[in-house]
Parts: sequence; C-alpha cells; structure tokens
Amino acid sequence: NAYTLQPVSSCALGKQCLALSLDWSTGRTERASDQPLKIIGSDSKGQLHLLEVTEAGLQEVATWPAHHFEAWIAAFDYWRTEIVYSGGDDGLLKGWDARTPGTCVFTSERHSMGVCSVQSSPHREDILATGSYDEHVLLWDTRNMKEPFADMAAQGGVWRLKWHPFHHHLLLAACMHGGFQIFNLQKAIEEKQEAYTVSVSHTLPNSLVYGADWSWLYSGSLSEIHQPCCLGTSPCGNSRARAAPLCSLKAVHQSPAASGHHLAEDKEEGPSRLQSGNKQRPPLQPLAEDTTKSGSWRHTAGTKVCDCDLCLEAATLNTDLLATCSFYDHVLHLWKWESS
Repeated sequence: NAYTLQPVSSCALGKQCLALSLDWSTGRTERASDQPLKIIGSDSKGQLHLLEVTEAGLQEVATWPAHHFEAWIAAFDYWRTEIVYSGGDDGLLKGWDARTPGTCVFTSERHSMGVCSVQSSPHREDILATGSYDEHVLLWDTRNMKEPFADMAAQGGVWRLKWHPFHHHLLLAACMHGGFQIFNLQKAIEEKQEAYTVSVSHTLPNSLVYGADWSWLYSGSLSEIHQPCCLGTSPCGNSRARAAPLCSLKAVHQSPAASGHHLAEDKEEGPSRLQSGNKQRPPLQPLAEDTTKSGSWRHTAGTKVCDCDLCLEAATLNTDLLATCSFYDHVLHLWKWESS
C-alpha cells in the first residue's frame, strides 16, 4: 500500500534555534481520554516549549528559559503531566510546573556534567531515570529529588534512556562511545536501593550510539495486526505470513560494525562485572541495519528473510526487538534480544 505523509500543523521555535528533544504526555497507555494531548520540547537556546494538540492543530501554550546553555532534554512526568523535567548543558536537572510555566519546582546539581536524558517510568509511579555526559544513570524517587536512590556507571555519555514497554525493571541506555546497555533494575526499584545488574553491554566500534528504543510490536494481540511487517526487500514466501505480525530477519553472521557480546554476571547488588566469550547462544543478535549514506535499506551480511513459521515464535515474552542509531558510521541497527 502507498502512504502519504502530510504536515498537519507546525510551530516555529525562532531563528538560529535548533529543536533538541520532545516528549508526548501520553507516556502511559492508560492515560485518561479527557486529558489534553501535549508535547514538551527543548531547544539549543536553553528554552522549553509547551504545546497542545487540538482539533485546530498545534497550539503553543508557553515558552520559557530553562537552562543557560543547550536544553538537551525535556520530558513529562507520565503520572502527573502538569510536571515536566529538563536537563541542560549547564549540568542541571530541573523540574517545572506546567500549570504556571516558568515556575521551577526543583533544581539538582547531582550530575557533574550536562544532563542529556530523562524519562519517567510508565509502569511505576514516582520513578524517574536520568543520564548525563558524566557516564552515570541515576534513579530517583520523585517525591524526594534531593538525592537519587541508585547511581549506575554507564561506560559512556548517556544520551537516551528508554524504559521497556512491558517489563517495568528493564532500562535501555544509549551510551555514545560505550554503545548501548540494558539495565536490570528489579531490586533497585522494588527496594529503593543501589542494586542492579547489566543484562547486556554492547559496543559498536568507530561509532557513537545516540539513539536507542524498544519495539512495541508485541503490545497487542496478534489478530489485531492485520498485515505482516517484513523487514527487507523480499516478501515472505510462506502463504501463512498474512496471519503473522512479524517477519524478523535471522542473522547468520554479525554485522561488521558489531563487537562481541558482553553478558553480566548474575549478582544481586552493585554494578555487574562484564564477561565475554559465552559459549551458549548469544542473547543479542543483529537482525538488519540501515545505512543513511545512500538512504536505502540493506541487509546485514549473511542475513535472509525468515521462514514465517518463526514469526509467531518470536512474539514471546522473552524475545524483544530494539533499535539503535549511531553517529560516524551512519547506521541504524535492528537487534533481537532473547533473554533467559
């Protein structure tokens, strides 16, 4: 089918101003339908922009100065969308009351360098994750923003953080030269203490990972998705593919840009010591990659479109898709993570 993309509305930020981030107020799927749909954005002049989506289009609610330098990130508290958070190159993490724009609720200097990433947990109220150039991920109880309850080394500047769409304890981090990591925060969240493991730590040589996110593909029942999504240029040969929501790619060989896998030891407390050379089937497999140099999709070397019998098998609770995009190598990677 052919699709067309049409701009519905737009909002100008001003001359010589770069939009750096945005977040929707719909971080929780159970959001009340009567709540207005809003967007919070940040820009290179350190400002925040609060917008509302109405039937008439995009309406600017308010703009206010938030940071002395670039405001790298802006995000809603998904449980109290009148509260928004921001992080800037001035090293400050701030909270704001959007009902009275420009009213600062708190300012934290806990990060020692620029704050690049903030995300409220969509699963647990009062849980907030932040990341910084200082190579640390902090977990906060939003009822007490004086000090985080967990401080985790990330082995790279933390440019983006994404909570898993279904599993409340998994946090994906894009760590620039440190690649990407998946934190298991089960004990940290439940007991509000500094106890965590690193389930996966994966570096990509000669690249900086700036983006990472989980797929929501398994959020609905299989029957709700009417058409298969086949990654690649060849259709699935199996006629049963029409009933399958996912035709993933099976990686026969690793992408040339991918390094070895690093698996965390099963420890309950403190940062995990990473180990390599696991003889078992690797839990993280590159499926495909897209190069932005030519603007066209390409398969990872040695990949093939899967037998669609595997499509339904992939949609299990212990199989996840995630994507990363990186600087310098101009590549977007698609990964399948099989957790035990």
